[in-house]
Amino acid sequence: MTPEADILPEDPALLQAMVLGLQAEVAGMAAANRAYEALVQALKITIAKLKKQRFGASSEKIEREIEQLELALESLETARAAADATAEADAPEADDAPAAETAAPDSVPPQRRRGKPRIAGDAPRETIVLDPGERCPDCGGVLRLVGEDVAEILDFIAAKLKVVEVHRPKKSCRDCERMVQTPAPPRPIKRGMASPALLAHILVAKYDDQLPLYRQGEIFARMGADIPRSTLIDWCGQAAGALLPLADLIRDVVVASDRIHADDTPIRVLDPRKKRVEGLERGVKEGRVWVYVKDDRPWAGADPPAAAYWFSPDRKGEHPRAHLADFNGILQGEEG
Repeated sequence: MTPEADILPEDPALLQAMVLGLQAEVAGMAAANRAYEALVQALKITIAKLKKQRFGASSEKIEREIEQLELALESLETARAAADATAEADAPEADDAPAAETAAPDSVPPQRRRGKPRIAGDAPRETIVLDPGERCPDCGGVLRLVGEDVAEILDFIAAKLKVVEVHRPKKSCRDCERMVQTPAPPRPIKRGMASPALLAHILVAKYDDQLPLYRQGEIFARMGADIPRSTLIDWCGQAAGALLPLADLIRDVVVASDRIHADDTPIRVLDPRKKRVEGLERGVKEGRVWVYVKDDRPWAGADPPAAAYWFSPDRKGEHPRAHLADFNGILQGEEG
């Protein structure tokens, strides 16, 4: 930390010793910064190499190694960000900037680049105007607008649960005594309490964000709703059943296309009867997820893209032949 000017010693020898000490401190920071950058680059290179060879017999092991390395890299970069924040807090004010420029360029660690968030154009916005008023706080004169500074702050609206009560009054006709009541709105799960929005959130969190249901239950409990794990499991299963017609429709659209791209990826499947094999734990076997993609946008096609998925317990050729039994177009795939 730079000492204040009013507490500097007047003895030239002491001043020289302080300067030498600060130079050594800066040199040590520069060396640590270079070591950090080298370690970060080494981790990034290793991750990139592993990602190139992630498809193969040992792909599951490589995936786990990539996850561990990415966690280590994330920890390093988080520690560096914390160190940068501390350094910025201890840095001299803007008035002292000219003096800082006299330092040797090689001894000052370079400013770490931060990626700027990309915000969707239709994201909700709130405008806050911090107007100083109509009168000068010093002399009371009338203020005139000469410009303004605009800064964006990305805020977070915390998720919350709410209970929607649907009241359906029953009424009778005074003339014919007929009972009249508005029909109940449809629900994705019969007699289920979950709304379509809640079910969509649970499915995306489980299958896309890899958040287990028991973790989701803990989150919901903090929000004020204790939902048993068995109920979450039932909701997921019934929601998947409700989405089956949509999945079948997407599959029909993809198979009816003139040109599709096909690929498959391994997936770990629980099987209590399975003995332990190399690269997999006992009770786990390797299944396959097949994906068929229709996308003519690169060729100026007007149809929207679509992707259809199938699961199979192995990689036998009979599975894609069954998936594409009604397909008559061009099939594109990768070697291997």
